[in-house]
Amino acid sequence: MGTLKTGLGPSTIHLCIDMQRLFAPGGPWPTPWMERVLPNVIRLVEASPSRTLFTRFIPPRTPDEASGMWRAYYQKWHHVTRAHMNADLLDLVPALSRYVPPAAILDRMQYSAFANGQLHTALRQRSIDTLVVTGSETDVCVLSSVLSAVDLGYRLVIASDAICSSSDKAHDALLELYQRRFDIQIEVSDTSEIIDAWRIDDH
Repeated sequence: MGTLKTGLGPSTIHLCIDMQRLFAPGGPWPTPWMERVLPNVIRLVEASPSRTLFTRFIPPRTPDEASGMWRAYYQKWHHVTRAHMNADLLDLVPALSRYVPPAAILDRMQYSAFANGQLHTALRQRSIDTLVVTGSETDVCVLSSVLSAVDLGYRLVIASDAICSSSDKAHDALLELYQRRFDIQIEVSDTSEIIDAWRIDDH
């Protein structure tokens, strides 16, 4: 993948999207190769746990608690509403949950991690302007979150070997889209280059 345009400084955080048991192999919405990218996600977390923010996707208790087309969505996926599912499925995968704290967790009920406003507020309070993005899925919650962040003016660095999807074709198409159509606002790099470029000062 391409070279980062500039280094990554103290105004950078690692935003890890929905690395939950809900989407892990064996879960109701499995992303088969989550386990393949997990070691790279861990490397980025370990670079600075206190600069890592995990998001979790939280379904409603019942379809009737959802609004608009989300209600129809959860009528189809009623077994993934909180009234029917094991609550433990909402947890981060065990390999990541051990970093909380100092890493933080923010929950929301929409695809975009920015949808309820809490994430943007938290980032502004910390004077964050750059996001290193990992997680699942490339073509759903990662995509929605990345495009929201672009609209809000953040610099985005996608860790190409630390995001995953249940569709290889969609994953590959989106990496190409980011580089061809969003090349000013979105950079695509691999974990090793990101860690090498990230000047972290936690003291």
